Parts: sequence; C-alpha cells; structure tokens
Amino acid sequence: MWLCLKFGPAAAVAHAGNGDGVQPLSKIAIHKAVYALHENASVRAHPVVLGTKGGDSDWVTVEVECPKPSDDDWIAVFSPANFNSSTCPPSGDMEESPHICSAPIKYKYANDSNAEYNKTGKASLKFQLINQREDISFALFSGGLSDPKLVAVSNVISFANPKAPLYPRLSQGKSWNEMTVTWTSGYNIIEAVPFVEWGLKGESQTRSPAGTLTFHQNSMCAPPARTVGWRDPGFIHTSFLKDLWPNSVYTYKLGHKLLNGSYVWSKSYSFKSSPYPGQDSLQRVVIFGDMGKAERDGSNEYNNYQPGSLNTTDQLIKDLKNIDIVFHIGDITYSNGYISQWDQFTSQVEPIASTVPYMIASGNHERDAPNSGSFYDGNDSGGECGVVAETMFYVPAENRAKFWYSTDYGMFHFCIADSEHDWREGSEQYEFIEKCLASADRQKQPWLIFAAHRVLGYSSSYWRSGSFGEPMGRESLQGLWQKYKVDIAFFGHIHNYERTCPVYQEQCVNTEKSHYSGAVNGTIHIVVGGGGSHLSGFGPIQTSWSLYKDSDFGFVKLTAFNHSSLLFEYKRSSDGKVYDSFTIARDYRDVLACVHDGCEPTTLGS
Repeated sequence: MWLCLKFGPAAAVAHAGNGDGVQPLSKIAIHKAVYALHENASVRAHPVVLGTKGGDSDWVTVEVECPKPSDDDWIAVFSPANFNSSTCPPSGDMEESPHICSAPIKYKYANDSNAEYNKTGKASLKFQLINQREDISFALFSGGLSDPKLVAVSNVISFANPKAPLYPRLSQGKSWNEMTVTWTSGYNIIEAVPFVEWGLKGESQTRSPAGTLTFHQNSMCAPPARTVGWRDPGFIHTSFLKDLWPNSVYTYKLGHKLLNGSYVWSKSYSFKSSPYPGQDSLQRVVIFGDMGKAERDGSNEYNNYQPGSLNTTDQLIKDLKNIDIVFHIGDITYSNGYISQWDQFTSQVEPIASTVPYMIASGNHERDAPNSGSFYDGNDSGGECGVVAETMFYVPAENRAKFWYSTDYGMFHFCIADSEHDWREGSEQYEFIEKCLASADRQKQPWLIFAAHRVLGYSSSYWRSGSFGEPMGRESLQGLWQKYKVDIAFFGHIHNYERTCPVYQEQCVNTEKSHYSGAVNGTIHIVVGGGGSHLSGFGPIQTSWSLYKDSDFGFVKLTAFNHSSLLFEYKRSSDGKVYDSFTIARDYRDVLACVHDGCEPTTLGS
C-alpha cells in the first residue's frame, strides 16, 4: 500500500525558487524533505477509483493515524502518485539522503478536521480532487512546511478515465464569425484524433479537427517551473469553428477517435455566437484582472492568498445568462511555476469558459522571467515565461508569444495590449496599438475599449511614471487614447477598484461624474484588479482625477443597449451588488467631435 522511497545516491533537487513569494506552494521547502517513515503511522484514501459516474471531480476521504502527532503535521496530495527520488532528473550534486522532486498539488494540515489531532493522532480529511490525468497519493509530513519529514504514504487512487477531454475554454477567433474551443486531455495525437462535434442547437452536427500542442520541462525558463513546480500538462487541443451565424446558439462536444475506431466523448456544452460587427443588440461584457484560483475543499494552499477568487467565479456563474464575453486581463492563475495549478484553474472557470468566450491578457505572473525577453526582468512567472499561458489559452494574436490582439464583439472594438513587452513609442507593440485603435469604425462600433495588465498612470496606489504599477510609455499612449477617442481603458495589477474622471494629462476634461452625454472629451481609466488575489490599499495622496475607490474584490460589467447608450457597473464579488456605475449617452456626431489633441485637420476653403 505504501510507496517505496529509493535510498542510496539520489539526485539533489535544485532550490525551487519561490515564485516571488506569491504562490503558496512555494512555501513548502520540498527540496529539504527527508525520509522519516514510522511503522505505526498510516494514511489511507478512499474511494480508490474516482469519477465512476463520469464526473471530472470527486471527493476523497483521507484517514490519518500518527503515533507522534503535532500541530505542524500536514497532508500533501501528490499527482503523479510516485514522487520519490527515482524520478529526479540527473544532477551532478549527489547526496545520500532521499529527495522529493515534485511539489504537491495541494495540502491540508492534519488538524484541519480535528482540533484534538495533536492529542489523539487521528484525523479524517476531505479533499476534492479534479482529473489531472495521473494517479494520486497522499503523504503525511511532520516538521511543518519549512522542514518537512515524510512519515507515511497512502495507497494509490486514480480516476476511471484519466485521459478524458476536459475543461473546454472558448475564445473569439480572428474573425467575428469564428469561435475557438481549447481543451486538455491525456491523448497524444498518435493515440487518438481530437475533434469537436458541433452545430446549431437542434440541428445536424458537423465535425471540425483540432490541433494539438504541449510543452516540456526544458521549455520553462527558470525554477520552480523547471524543477519542483514542473508537472506534465497533458495535451492541449484547439479547434476552430467557422462561418457561424450571428447571435445563434450552438451545441458542441469534445471528441477523440482512438486507433481501434472507438470514441471518447466529453459531455455536451453550448455557446451563443458573436453578433455581426456593428449589430444593434443587447451586448454584455465582463472585465476583471488578478483572480487566481482557490480550493472549494478548504485546502490551506490558497486560503490566505486568493480569498476572493471563488466569490468572483461564483458570481459570474450565477449571472452567466446575462454575460456575453469575459476578459480576464492578466494574472490568471498565480501558478508561478507550479504547473499543476493551471488544470485546477481551468476546472474552476469551466462553467464560464465553456459557455462564453474567455479572453485573457498577459500579466507579470504569466510572462516575467529573467533573460526571457520580457520587459520586466523579475521572475514573477516562476519560470513559465509566457509558455504556459499562451498554450493553455487561445487568443487571436498574430504571434501568441507577443500577447497583443484586437477583437470585435458587436458594437465593441477591443484593443488588448501586453504590458510585459515594450510598448513605448517606436516599438512593435506601439505600432499595433495605434493600428488597432485607428481601425475602429466608430459609426458601427462606437464603444472603443483598451485593456492591459499593468496600470498606465491613473491609480492612487502607484502613480509615478515608470513605477512598479506603471510601465514606461505613458505620455505616448495617452496621446493615442486621446487621438482615437478611447472610451474606457481597463487595467489590473493593482488589487483594488478605482475609476477616474475622463482624464487627459492628469486633468479632468469633463465635470460630470455619473451621467455622461455628448462628447466625453477624454478616456475614463479603470483599475479592476480585485478579481480575487490579496487586496491592495490606496496611497495617502489625494488625486484630483479619482472619482471612486474600493479596496474589495469585484469586477466590471459593461452593457451596450445600442449605438448611443452604454451602462458601466462595478460589482463586488461578495454579493454581486452594484457599488459604482455611470452611463454614456451620445450620438455618432459626438464621437466625431473635436477634443483637445484629438481634432482632425480642417480648412476654411470651399
């Protein structure tokens, strides 16, 4: 029932790095773990087979007995189940003590369910596990997270169909009438052919093939992604559903055709296709950043870091019938080099991402790694250096390693920038941003939206140009927003909510605060980084351009009723109620109106 640990010379694991202290799994000094098995200690997990009813998650009971209990005993969940030193990669640093080469995927303290554990030595813990393609074991450690000593290992459990196609996420394609479906499975292309079976609801279905991608440990740029944080991601499949009818409901299923001619199917899903660009219909957009993930079983790994993540997720699920498209503008999972967390995130958002397009932007926790081409040279990604994000999620970028793109949804035109690459004047990205803004047909798509991860200028938390919260290039980009009359610019990175007046060069250019009509004269800046990660406070400086601040978890919802009327709502994730709002009412001539530094040249000639 127990796993055997390999003794004798074992490859030492390099220090994992800490993901800049953000990822709670990094608090586990797994590279320091030592062997201390006790013959009278035991860990037993049941049921042995999970997902027997076809589900992609299941609850497991873990029974623990320890003859020398302590408050710092903890239970780690390992997947794959074999985590001993025999799986360590070759290294020149050889030691006699055993080593563990992979971090757990989650953990709980042994006293989580029994406050008397340190007296009785007995505990019964409940874990909710998702299908991550590999078998699973549980290990009892003493010594806390900083000095772990392996005391006992459980029996191995597994899912009934570990390779099943799971966690679909939709995205807009490169044209308005194309939807992409990306999902994860355990099937390599040489084992099974991936495809999507889809069609208009209630009508005949067709099949579209899918491409298959993955990435490897040597694709990572730094620890811990290259060391203890590494976990095989499985295979990532993307299919392109084309020539969709506008505003129509489609059903779809993920499929894999095996070599023997049999099929493996997912459950059925549905989505509504995009409206035609400029189509006059009700259109609803949700925008937020910095959500991360959390554990519904109370696992300690995220209890103190992403406390609002589940609230945001659950509010969106609750209101999903009134949402058409979602933008998660950076800091997606906070996996920070612990690759297992991406499966857990895609599982968490599956009810949303399988139903409406889930568009992402690149943040520092997806991209930044030393000497990897990111504009910032820290290791906020934990060595992922953008590889994981750009593989796990499709975006309609010309080059997904350069995470900037444009997309249309009805009366909205979106320009999504990548704050982790240079966007100063003269850069490749600057040219893209200007081209994207200039391409908006404001008669058909009056609502022009810019979004990026790092705040560019207007946040009362970080306000100096070139500071932590703001990349360089503020003056140049501010000129573009004014020239092309961007309505709203959204940012994350700062974990709170803030709304500015219509602002240009640090001055309010409109005295209205809630009901804008006619020419707005400047861009309204929104910080919406309270998706779920730990909250940020506000600085002591009282800025003249800030209209509303909230240090709480929340998201923004935009509702375009027609070409002339837009409703903006900021909702808290805790209750879904509106805590800030404004409206814009205007005609096309108001979009064309001359504003400071945004006037077309004229002549008095006739």
